[in-house]
This record gives sequence, structure tokens and C-alpha cells, in this order.
Amino acid sequence: MSATSEKNQIQVIGRAARILRALEGEAQGLSLGELARRTELARSTVQRIVASLEAENLLSAASPNGRMRLGPAILKLASSVRGDFVTRARPFITKLSNELSETVDLAAVRKDHLTFVDQVIGSHRLRTVSAVGESFPLHCTANGKAYLSQLDDAVIERLIGHSYEARTPNTLTRISELLPELRAARRTGVAYDSEEHTLGISAVGVALHDPLGNAIAISVPVPSLRFKQMHKLIAERLLATKRAMQADWSAIAA
Repeated sequence: MSATSEKNQIQVIGRAARILRALEGEAQGLSLGELARRTELARSTVQRIVASLEAENLLSAASPNGRMRLGPAILKLASSVRGDFVTRARPFITKLSNELSETVDLAAVRKDHLTFVDQVIGSHRLRTVSAVGESFPLHCTANGKAYLSQLDDAVIERLIGHSYEARTPNTLTRISELLPELRAARRTGVAYDSEEHTLGISAVGVALHDPLGNAIAISVPVPSLRFKQMHKLIAERLLATKRAMQADWSAIAA
């Protein structure tokens, strides 16, 4: 294979990846024109690549008028990857739950919200439990704020705006109130929810990336009655768990 031919093939793969990423989270699909604008590719180029991806079931028609969305083949691959990372993470969050006797939640970040993908329930009789698959906002959750703290201030405002729904009287509803907390979380590596999402429940969270670069977060929600005496220990153990997971996943990539 000539160097020119290899370069062209790599370029096509890169363009195909841009098209697939543009369709992330677009359940109603995008037209060829919209894809061309988002990827900054010529419409004719988008049309050729879309046809090839559709033939492999990586894309499928979202409507009769030519809108395209992610297809069953890529959704199957994504499901497999998510299952692998959840399986790989479970021993770490189980160990953390056993150390603290508290519930530990594992969440995947989905643009402007996060979705719980796994949970280990704590042994305390008074404990918190949320449903796997449930979605939560970023601005008033410990795991959401931990993720936001990894972003630049301007990116945060573009992602979640400058004013937010008040879930409780403690919810921070303006970006001017939220940013100081996020800056503190950047320094310490941990973020807090002080009854901002649910009255009576407080939490500590950390964020990291899985081996494929997807943003995930771990949180420990605790009834506020015992949060004050527990939060420092929870933060310490969460950071240790994050380091252990990162070391494990680095070994996979090596």
C-alpha cells in the first residue's frame, strides 16, 4: 500500500468518526446538511461516508426524508463497551462500599446530565438507594459537580447555561454561585452535594475517564444525619478509589 493510499484511508476513518460523534445523543437523527455543517465536511463527502456506514448498520434512517441516526451495530458495540467498564469498575466500588458501609453509585456522563449505571448498596439500615438507569442533573449532584469541575468555566456555561432548576432550598441556581464550588473541587479533586438535590441526603463525588475516554463519576450519598462526621473519610476513600481505578485502566492501555 502506498503512503498516499494509507493517508487517504486514515482520513476517511477520521471523517467517519466525526459523523458518528455528531450523531451522539441525536435520537431524532440529523439530515445530511446538518451533518455537513456540524462536521465541516462537504455534503458530497458526508453522503458517501453515510452510505458506507449505513451499509454496515452503523447508521440507520431516522425518517423517510433522509435523517440519519446511530444504527443497531454501533449501539450493540456501545452496550458491550459499557458493560465491560461497569464490570471492571464493580470490584472497586464494592470495596469502597464495604470500607464505608455506605451506598456507592457509578454514573456515566451524558452531555448535560448523568445516568446511574451501577450501584452497590451499603449495609447501614438507614441508607440511600437510587435506581440504576435513573438520570440526574449536573449542577446539584456531587458526581455531576465533580465532572463539571474538570471543565473550563466557559465550557461549563455553554453546557448547562447560567441558571438552573431549584430541586431544594439549598440548590445553587446561578452559575455565579456554582463556579466557586467547582473551582474548589478542581483543587481538592472532590465535589459535594449538601442537600442540593434531595432534602436529607448529602454526598461526595469524584470524576474520571474510562479507558475509552468517556466521562464517569463515582459518588457516595449519605443521610445528612451522619454526613458531617463522615464526609472527610468519604472524600479520602473516594480519591483512593479513583487512583486505584486509574492505575488499573492505565495497565489495560499499556
